[in-house]
Amino acid sequence: MNKIVYPLLLVLLSVSCSSESPDPPPSPIETLYFPPQTSDIWETKSIADLGWKQTAVQPLLDYLALKNSKGFIILVNGRIVLENYFNGHSASAVWYWASAGKTLTATMTGIAKDQGLLNINNKVSDYLGTGWTSAPLAKENLITCKNLLAMNSGLNDGLGDNVSPANLQYVSDSGTRWAYHNVYVKLQDVVAKASGQSWTNYFNTQLRDKIGMTGGAWIPSGEGLSVYWSTTRNMARFGLMTLNKGKWDGTTIVSETYFNQATTTSQNINLSYGYLWWLNGKESYHLPGSQLQFKGSLIPTGPNDMFMALGKNDQKIYVIPSKKMVVIRMGDAANPSNPTFGLSGFDEELWTKISALYQ
Repeated sequence: MNKIVYPLLLVLLSVSCSSESPDPPPSPIETLYFPPQTSDIWETKSIADLGWKQTAVQPLLDYLALKNSKGFIILVNGRIVLENYFNGHSASAVWYWASAGKTLTATMTGIAKDQGLLNINNKVSDYLGTGWTSAPLAKENLITCKNLLAMNSGLNDGLGDNVSPANLQYVSDSGTRWAYHNVYVKLQDVVAKASGQSWTNYFNTQLRDKIGMTGGAWIPSGEGLSVYWSTTRNMARFGLMTLNKGKWDGTTIVSETYFNQATTTSQNINLSYGYLWWLNGKESYHLPGSQLQFKGSLIPTGPNDMFMALGKNDQKIYVIPSKKMVVIRMGDAANPSNPTFGLSGFDEELWTKISALYQ
């Protein structure tokens, strides 16, 4: 009896085990995509492929059009999910970055640092000589390159955009006061001196050409300042490089060590500011033109790990590492009656519309 039963049990167990469906293979992790450097070919990803809500797309686009937008792109894993142009703008048209371009200067400073050309902890006068401000010499010599990156130079931010020495006046010792100030542009002079090249040439060869930002250019805007102009896709290329912590398709543009420092709180006054990058999800923040501290996150409707390049009249680069996502917005001021230097109520409203795509 036992000799018959045991073989039957073994057969039954074998059949039972073999009839079970095998565990499905794990979903492949989608690699980060980089468009070619020398062409405008760009892979896409559909809303359906991502499992996002198609019904949330049109309300977002209607809102962008209403709010004077010109170009808008969402990338996920480097692929274009949405790309739209409004109000007569086009994919080939250029537009200004305004203060969103500060992050280009931060990146170039990091590149020069990586190449051993400068030390951000050195005083600015090591590179520009003394007298680049009208501060007393002892106070001027306290100001380091890092202070310009962190916006805590101690210079008076209430004297307008001009960065001539007469307009760069002492208010407090560097490191003791956070104030949004165009003095950061002196870093471009530092990089030029340290590299022995013009700012434009060093920028083009070390960043622009390496990531395919073809056609972009620095345009003088008066008072010692230049503003970067490019297509919306060029801005998206820069955002994609920053999503990948300073690398472009395996090539290091700026070191990850520096990039992590740039996108981390840089001083203990404005927790929401790195090296010319704005940081979401912090406990408090300061705004341009104010010494007040506000509690909470910069953009409560946006992801907490988001870091941002924010420019006048709502030029935006949002980078969200947790979602492998980059969002670009170019255009005129969303609310012309209340234009800002960067952050505005538009950010909160826009992120309510964007997050509706995937929530």
